[in-house]
Amino acid sequence: MKIYADNAATTKMSKRAIEAMLPYLEDCYGNPSSLYSEGQRAKEAIENARAVIARCIGAAAKEIIFTSGGSEADTQAIVSAAALGKKKGKTHIISDTIEHHAVLHTLKKLEKEGFEVTYLPVHENGIVRPEELEKEIRDDTCLVTVMFANNEIGTVQPVREIGEICKKHNVLFHTDAVQAVGHLHVDVNADNIDMLSASAHKFHGPKGVGFLYVRKGIRPVNIIEGGAQERGFRAGTENVAGIAAMAAALEEACGRIPEVSAKLTVLRDRLIKGLSEIPHSALNGDPVKRLPSNVNFCFEGIEGESLLLLLDDKGISASSGSACTSGSLDPSHVLLAIGRVHDVAHGSLRLTIGEDTTDDGIDYIIGAVKEVVSYLRGFSPVWRDLMSGKSKFIL
Repeated sequence: MKIYADNAATTKMSKRAIEAMLPYLEDCYGNPSSLYSEGQRAKEAIENARAVIARCIGAAAKEIIFTSGGSEADTQAIVSAAALGKKKGKTHIISDTIEHHAVLHTLKKLEKEGFEVTYLPVHENGIVRPEELEKEIRDDTCLVTVMFANNEIGTVQPVREIGEICKKHNVLFHTDAVQAVGHLHVDVNADNIDMLSASAHKFHGPKGVGFLYVRKGIRPVNIIEGGAQERGFRAGTENVAGIAAMAAALEEACGRIPEVSAKLTVLRDRLIKGLSEIPHSALNGDPVKRLPSNVNFCFEGIEGESLLLLLDDKGISASSGSACTSGSLDPSHVLLAIGRVHDVAHGSLRLTIGEDTTDDGIDYIIGAVKEVVSYLRGFSPVWRDLMSGKSKFIL
């Protein structure tokens, strides 16, 4: 059996997205900045897509800027807020310890430029506490950036509450919603979001295209110099085919959120229950306030890489954390932030199911993981020390 269980890393393009993309690869391939008819047809496709995407998140079309993906959108949002803040003498930013590296690395760069960043703890369940965030807001705070849903452990943050706090204190609020858009209901006005990042390939669109929502009245900083595309906020010829496909994919995904979410939640909880039967294992993240598709476990006494390779032999595609850091030998910063020790964090497994996942598939995953964990522990010196009492169990 072949099972793809790494949808947090990327999703399969939907047929609707592919169909929307093809005309702009085969026939209408004009440059949207050109004045002749072929170029204007391409420009019209971009503006139609902009309107569709805006409707999906409760925004206005002019508030959408197309990017190459979530990382670029995150960077532009944070750099823009920092530049606006600096003009007003505000150089303090609030974030948290489990953000995507696109956010964390940008913040580290800003720290070198004189900004002060407060990193909020997320506690055992991986969730930021709004009351703790509010206590950290100062007169010189220019930005709060907290992700909508975590890419590794799937926890969903209290975005609306955080947005209300930021609005109350007149502080810009950015959220990395790469894992949320197309999977959870997002309304930038109701959620009090000033800037939001998204990436098409997380909701069955193509790779290499995403968008940044910027509330009217906020002027973003252009981080790519060149032409005057995207109203001067993002230089470079637009990826017309990708943008058209992204809009089609998002519209389809948003229209199916209730039914897909209900189905995946049932499958997710069955998977959590089955994996919880493995001795000395633990679910990472909140058991309820998490994405419908996400299951993340730690298994004591094994290495995550070996687990992934053996699961791959059994036809299961999974990961041990973020796809962006899958080549790293360091344990996940997210797991360390929620209190997992290094040895335990190394034995992590992230399974992110999708619409094609079946009951039989869940049963197969449970059986395969149990078998592989047992096999790996059979020749693990760490497990041997734990079983003999030489070392103490943590989980």
